[in-house]
Amino acid sequence: MSDVLPGGTLRLSETLTVTRVGYGALQLAGPMAYGPPRDRDEALAVLRAVAAAGITHLDTSDYYGPHLVNGLVREALHPYPEGLRIATKVGARRTAERGWPAALSRPELVQAVHDNLDHLGVEALDLVNLRMTDTLAADDIVEPFTVLAELREQGLIRNLGVSNVSAQQVRTAQRIAPVVAVQNHYNIAFRQDDALVDWCAEQGIAFVPFWPLGGFRPLQAKALEQAAADLGATPRQIALAWLLHRSPTMLLIPGTSTRAHLAQNIAAATIALPDRALRTLNAIADTAH
Repeated sequence: MSDVLPGGTLRLSETLTVTRVGYGALQLAGPMAYGPPRDRDEALAVLRAVAAAGITHLDTSDYYGPHLVNGLVREALHPYPEGLRIATKVGARRTAERGWPAALSRPELVQAVHDNLDHLGVEALDLVNLRMTDTLAADDIVEPFTVLAELREQGLIRNLGVSNVSAQQVRTAQRIAPVVAVQNHYNIAFRQDDALVDWCAEQGIAFVPFWPLGGFRPLQAKALEQAAADLGATPRQIALAWLLHRSPTMLLIPGTSTRAHLAQNIAAATIALPDRALRTLNAIADTAH
């Protein structure tokens, strides 16, 4: 395992220190995170390459597949390398139509936690993110987050985070139990959570963006492509490098199903962004239609 990974590490609690460049396992399942992987051997090889590279933040969920990706993680990496921390998500389930409906009742959350424990082959989960669905109201997070806080007190969960949430929901959850991570949609072009990103940094809470290249308009994509060309990198690498630069508590979990793409994602953390490039990238969110 590498001694130092580009991007460094972030300490979120006494039991949770992770590399800022992590890995999201969603793409190891089939299309729309449903069904078996296109190439099972490559999926296992990617996971082993993640550990070999020194990445210690692996993001997964038992509803990827469903009940499939965690099995790949266990097959590839168990017994887990020292220092590896596995984050998982609960709060949704999968339908045969590949939907993601909410699963926020007490029985569903308890079952989801035990499913993650069983399929990953661990006695306690390093980090469990509560994924909220269909609501940003502060009060709606109280009951499900309380369930997870109770499971944390029982020793089944070490750390708690929240996903797909409003700033008000984060603060409400924080009054119930410590929140170490917020996982929301955020990228250069989609910056509705700018204030939340800054608040998380002030609090020492990780902000973990998903969909780092999603939702770009043509002019925004062109600006990113030009910035990438100027720096001799790919647009995806520049988007990831910008996220690392955006906040000291930003954690990346880019997903991929190939080792070559994984290496490109890791290399993004080595890219220095000069002031001119930063001005261009920071302005992408304001690019007109």
